[in-house]
Amino acid sequence: MEFKDYYKILGLEPDATSDEIKRAYRKLALQYHPDRNPGDKAAEDKFKEINEAYQVLSDPEKRAKYDQMRRQYERWQRMGGAPGGFDWSQFAGGAAGPGGVRVEFRDLDDLFGGVGGFSDFFRTLFGFGPAGAPGGAGFDYGPAAQGARRPGARGTRPTAPPRYEHPITISLHEAYHGTTRHLEINGRRLEVKIPPGARTGTRVRLRRAVPLSNGDFADLYLVVQVAPDPRFERQGDDLYTEAPVDLYTAVLGGEVKVPTLTGEVFLKIPPGTQCGQTFRLRGRGMPKLRRPHERGDLYVRAKVLVPKDLSPKEQALFRELARLRGRTA
Repeated sequence: MEFKDYYKILGLEPDATSDEIKRAYRKLALQYHPDRNPGDKAAEDKFKEINEAYQVLSDPEKRAKYDQMRRQYERWQRMGGAPGGFDWSQFAGGAAGPGGVRVEFRDLDDLFGGVGGFSDFFRTLFGFGPAGAPGGAGFDYGPAAQGARRPGARGTRPTAPPRYEHPITISLHEAYHGTTRHLEINGRRLEVKIPPGARTGTRVRLRRAVPLSNGDFADLYLVVQVAPDPRFERQGDDLYTEAPVDLYTAVLGGEVKVPTLTGEVFLKIPPGTQCGQTFRLRGRGMPKLRRPHERGDLYVRAKVLVPKDLSPKEQALFRELARLRGRTA
């Protein structure tokens, strides 16, 4: 199995701060985003790799586990370890199935397509496994259900089969509109619908999808991870973005184009707008998970652009303006 240097993928040092990780991810994600590179398989693969690195390094628990493994792997290399000989099992994150048999679905990510692929390296460290007793039908919106009671206890039902979890990453655009994934397990073709408004942690239940050694079937839960978007920051059902505003529009007022997840809209800029001033666009945020007809808001921060490389005439006009405003230049 190939070792993944997530820091190198994002162009960072191992002591990078969380802000540096976020900035590096957004810069690279914007460069390799599938919307900017339609039909480019290499860019799509790079985007998946960037997203996987960010999923690990932006999560304190995953990052701590990865850093521990990385240090031991580098120590093993310095001691002359042969390629392919490192013992990954000590860091394996997947859990064992009934009777100690490990249940793996190594083809799931390829079947999901889109931006949902995870490498073998990721799945080895942070793989899925049994996660308590099955919950209600359809979508699980809250934490995992509690495990079943002990068999034979008074007033209880027999222990339910284990359920298994598998991470799936979708884009913010897919989370807004809702999306589907197609997969095949043991000859059964399944269409999985991800609801509009899904967020990281949303669980989508596939009933009786995992065959067990005793002939029974367990449920498979796809655990949604919404990939960060280089254009928007999500906070609950609200979205935040920046809009460049040229100096003249900021001073005199006007309109600027603002991106939304349904296309660009025009935002009215009042005269005297300050850099960092925030405007609220009602109903332009994310759909609410259980009530998709209701939406959060979009908050737009003005990023005032100061002109560069002024001509001598333009510089003279600014000096005249400074004089009129009682300033010296």
